[in-house]
Amino acid sequence: MQIRTAHPADLPRLIALEQAGFPTTEAATESQMKERLAAYPDHFWVLLDGERPVSLVDGMVTDEPHLTDAMYADASMHRENGRWQMIFGVVTDPEYRCRGCAETLLRYVIEQARRQGRSGLVLTCKEKLIHYYAKFGFVNEGVSSSEHGGVQWYEMRLTF
Repeated sequence: MQIRTAHPADLPRLIALEQAGFPTTEAATESQMKERLAAYPDHFWVLLDGERPVSLVDGMVTDEPHLTDAMYADASMHRENGRWQMIFGVVTDPEYRCRGCAETLLRYVIEQARRQGRSGLVLTCKEKLIHYYAKFGFVNEGVSSSEHGGVQWYEMRLTF
């Protein structure tokens, strides 16, 4: 397995991963994925099995301290020199789950953000995943203002 940033040719596979990982109301659309990949390709990482992406982590960089619903829909909000690496999705192919793929990729992304001099990373997750992200050092800041997909999210922050 190896890690690299995503390429435009990966888009069909990335869309398939996104759709397998999230309910329709929460998954990024094809056009959103395409816009994200074009706007911040260096912040769209994949774990490969051979040449096949099996896990992905993506998100923009911003000076805004909180992850907002507007960020999911508007890739132009990305600021390459921003303080915070936002994480929009942590997704693994169902066939590869429970093998440490997401953990491997997320640890890599955390280290990249640290090396880039960011203040840290921010993500939102459902209550059942708070403990998962806590093992990486993310701290639960409570219920997020996000209403993405019509569900309750918790904002998690890892500060360097």
